[in-house]
Amino acid sequence: MSGTTVDPEDAKIVTLARSARARNGASEGAAVRDETGRTYVASTVDLPSLRLTALQTAVAMAVAGGARGLEAAAVVGKAEAVAAEDREVVRDLGGAGTPIHLAGPDGKVAATVEV
Repeated sequence: MSGTTVDPEDAKIVTLARSARARNGASEGAAVRDETGRTYVASTVDLPSLRLTALQTAVAMAVAGGARGLEAAAVVGKAEAVAAEDREVVRDLGGAGTPIHLAGPDGKVAATVEV
């Protein structure tokens, strides 16, 4: 994977997402940055009664923390694609054009998609 260059603020959320994935031994880690620069970090939730992707969990944490918008999001895992449900949840809080950076377990950004 050659990697895509991201700005330093977005590189920080990629690093945070990578650390959440590793710390929790999860299939994915995610981080989002809200309109004030606060970050929210999460991993996949996989319980018998509750299943959320890491990105859905991070956005829910941002909403619970009072965020009114998102500047960017990052997902570390397979780095293949962003599910439609994840795009929708980021669009709901961040609006159209919010970037989602996809990185592999090594933290290299493979792609950036805008919702």
